[in-house]
Amino acid sequence: MQNPLKIILNGIFKENPTFALVLGMCPTIAVTTSAENGLSMGLAAMCVLIGSNIAISALRRIIPDEIRIPAFIVVIAGFVTVLQLVIAAWFPALDAKLGIFIPLIVVNCIILARAEAFASKNGILASAADGLGMGLGFTLALIVIGGVREIVGAGTFFGLNLFGGLYEPALLAILAPGGFITLGILMGIFRQFQLRKEAKADPAAACAYDGWNDLSACAGCAMAAACRKAQNAAAETEKDGDAK
Repeated sequence: MQNPLKIILNGIFKENPTFALVLGMCPTIAVTTSAENGLSMGLAAMCVLIGSNIAISALRRIIPDEIRIPAFIVVIAGFVTVLQLVIAAWFPALDAKLGIFIPLIVVNCIILARAEAFASKNGILASAADGLGMGLGFTLALIVIGGVREIVGAGTFFGLNLFGGLYEPALLAILAPGGFITLGILMGIFRQFQLRKEAKADPAAACAYDGWNDLSACAGCAMAAACRKAQNAAAETEKDGDAK
């Protein structure tokens, strides 16, 4: 039996759906103009993730393999419909903020990916833990992205003014280009922490990422000319040629 805590932590850190797996980019960019919106969208997706994972895991032996994807979408759509009705009834302001992105959870690649890759192959408890872990990872990522964009673009955090009248907001941060820039920077930081952790755990494998052990992989990179690694590889190749 798999360790539920390990599964949850895997979704938050090692396989974070936003920063590691790069899934669900549409709501990630569109909704995260504030930390509050990020939190709301993350919690909504997490509820659907947990519910759909449990249902698909319970039905995995009944659903024919040939129609599993349409069946998964029907299950996910059922949970999304219930969630949308609940939000519209009790949280109309939130429903207005998130708008079309609540029903679009049906086709969110995070939900379908976990249904196909995990829930359809594992038991109910493990699938629930996977949904919780991935949901928490997605929610925390949206809060961080939304928080950075809100602070830089509006000088607030969860609606609280942080700087008074001393700060001139950079409105670009809360526009679409600012979303891409913020996401790229945070993904780079997240990956750097992952690489450092991997290097500490296994120093011999620290350079094995993205083809670094195969120097010929640099040839197809658009940044090869500016990359020190590629330049060193080229110099070594020239030395080998001269020696021959």
